[in-house]
Amino acid sequence: MTRSIDAIIDDFDLLDDWEDKYRYVIELGRELPDMADGEKTAGNKVNGCVSQVWVVAEPGEDGTLRFRGDSDAHIVRGLVAVMISAMSGRPPAQVVAFDAENLFKRIGLDSHLTPQRSNGLRAMVERMKAQAGAMTAA
Repeated sequence: MTRSIDAIIDDFDLLDDWEDKYRYVIELGRELPDMADGEKTAGNKVNGCVSQVWVVAEPGEDGTLRFRGDSDAHIVRGLVAVMISAMSGRPPAQVVAFDAENLFKRIGLDSHLTPQRSNGLRAMVERMKAQAGAMTAA
């Protein structure tokens, strides 16, 4: 079970050192349920990430979306967990409108990730928003 985004934000606020925050992101990634190898397809792959990243959106019975994802890199897998926590459980329109940049600033990711990781994170967010937009249109 993934943590709520509010709990993740609170935990980030408690950690002063960026080494501790990186360890926390890795811990979040370890808590992420494994994705079946059969789902790690080109259709689920996030383009624009240096690491291998896959994201799947599924509609919930209550009109919200549930995201699942995985990565082959520890920190990136943790970033996948953060974004799943932020975006899952929202209606598709809220996912499309979600201000990920504000979240990145709030927890400090905007200034502590390499440019390549930041670009990959943005690509993952755009992929999640595109999946939500497709479900809104359907």
